[in-house]
Amino acid sequence: MDSRTVLSFSRRLLWRRTLLVPLAAALAACSALGRSETKQAASPTQGAAASQRSEAPSSATQTTTQSSDSTPPAAATALPVTPACEDDDDPTPPQTAGPFYTPNTPLRTSLLESGFAGTRLLLSGQVLSTRCAPIAGALLDFWHTNDVGEYDNEGYTFRGHQFADDQGRFTLETIVPGIYPGRTRHIHVRVQAPNQPILTTQLYFPGESGNQGDGIFDPALLVELTDAAEGKQAQFTFVLDVP
Repeated sequence: MDSRTVLSFSRRLLWRRTLLVPLAAALAACSALGRSETKQAASPTQGAAASQRSEAPSSATQTTTQSSDSTPPAAATALPVTPACEDDDDPTPPQTAGPFYTPNTPLRTSLLESGFAGTRLLLSGQVLSTRCAPIAGALLDFWHTNDVGEYDNEGYTFRGHQFADDQGRFTLETIVPGIYPGRTRHIHVRVQAPNQPILTTQLYFPGESGNQGDGIFDPALLVELTDAAEGKQAQFTFVLDVP
């Protein structure tokens, strides 16, 4: 092999090596990009699974349920958000429990029962501290009259308790209560942060003619009331004076 042949062969070998190096680098980059995109595509699925786990009721909660109505109604997901809390909000004012409180009510988020008339009411809201922090697991115990203003003092009709979720949110499915003689329309409620004192108070309805003549009516306890497809929707934020 003469010198010109050797030189030509060396140039061809150098040219091939020059092409192979960028090609290998490009293939490595494409492989890394594919792995990155595959990892990112899997992340939403993993996040959704984690979210579902966090939202699933614990076994302890399930064992304490006394009623099949303890699951919040699906309509609650369509409700507007609770009005924002402001720092140093005043605590929700207390009120009398009245003579018709009954302890040991069933655990449930729906007080609706067959055989009782009335306008459906979906009451929702949140339990917060005066620092606007959600109070997870707050206890809420509700009771009110039937559509004609009568309390059930022998059983648990239109009576029940529930626990707020990890964001302090609650939902109650019931009816608009009737008017008890001498009072304006109202709902009784006891609210308690875990291991803290109980707040006993009442909720009132805007536009009621009896509000002004009721001796204990407090406008700070008015719910926000709107019309809904199947009745009324109401919202209220409880603010507890807790650490």
